[in-house]
Amino acid sequence: MVTAASNSPAGNLETIASVGENESLRRTISRLNKGDWELVGPGDDSAVIRAEHGSFVVTTDTLVQDHDFRLDWSTWFDLGWKAIASNLSDVAAMGARPTVLVVAVVCPTSTLVADLEAFADGLREACLSLSPGTAVVGGDLASGSQVVISVTAHGDLEGRAPVVRTGANPGDILAVAGTLGQAACGLDLLASGNTDAVSAWDEWVSVQRRPQPPLAAGIAAAEAGATSMLDISDGLAKDASRIAKASGVTVQIQSAALFGFEARLEGAAQSLSLANPHLIEMGEPNLAAEQYCRKWVLTGGEDHSLLATFPAGTVLPRGFKSIGVILEAQADRPLLLDDAPINPDGWDSVTG
Repeated sequence: MVTAASNSPAGNLETIASVGENESLRRTISRLNKGDWELVGPGDDSAVIRAEHGSFVVTTDTLVQDHDFRLDWSTWFDLGWKAIASNLSDVAAMGARPTVLVVAVVCPTSTLVADLEAFADGLREACLSLSPGTAVVGGDLASGSQVVISVTAHGDLEGRAPVVRTGANPGDILAVAGTLGQAACGLDLLASGNTDAVSAWDEWVSVQRRPQPPLAAGIAAAEAGATSMLDISDGLAKDASRIAKASGVTVQIQSAALFGFEARLEGAAQSLSLANPHLIEMGEPNLAAEQYCRKWVLTGGEDHSLLATFPAGTVLPRGFKSIGVILEAQADRPLLLDDAPINPDGWDSVTG
């Protein structure tokens, strides 16, 4: 398991308090890439960006230490990557192309400058890998008792209408692009303290630390006529229920369509001892491995995949898989798994 201390080169113990705000920012900013939409970047009171098509989207998200992440589970590089991935996924979910981001960081004055540099490296590499041409163009650094990361991301609709949550219609196909349950599986592996299992299933742990949202699928869905779409950040069930509520429909998820997602996680589920204290805390110490897989796939968050609806008969864009259908609204039954109503369980950013 990698800890935050591993970010810092041996002997480099300078803190942000010892070098000051300006030098801390200079060293951090120097590690960022320059984006295609950037006219004036970091260093002025505001960034200046191009908005060629006159219509753009903007979103913001906040990560709080010991609520959204732990520094003994994630490196500073991981945090930079995750901050970018989670925000760009929200941009893609509107059918927009990510352009620029601004990032504000609150951290203790004892934070190593090398950690901030590693964070900037994560920001840069996520931009270059997930959305080439996208860049961080500004932000802020302040001190506080714990680490808080706030990101605002922008995206260009390129003349397209935004794909919102309110457009799903009865008869539409429900489809997903990306992974389901892998980030939640990775989180439970980390929480288990089972280092052998973490090592054996490091692919799922990596999805938790450094999500790989299918950003191009957002534009493809918009161009294919998606009627609604959102980012799966809080779990399939919870986010599907948001489409149901916003569109005034019932969402029916087909369990058979989830088998492939669940099967990939079975080995990790079996690796986690059912007597593990963490699983007992979850209140489900006697669940079979396949039941844990179903729980991860239905209610696990942070995969940052895309959930979309398409008119019946649509040839789904590459990367999307049909997992259900949209029905006429049924009283007190907004979300179904096959024919049975289910609760919209998942991650809550306020209560956890």
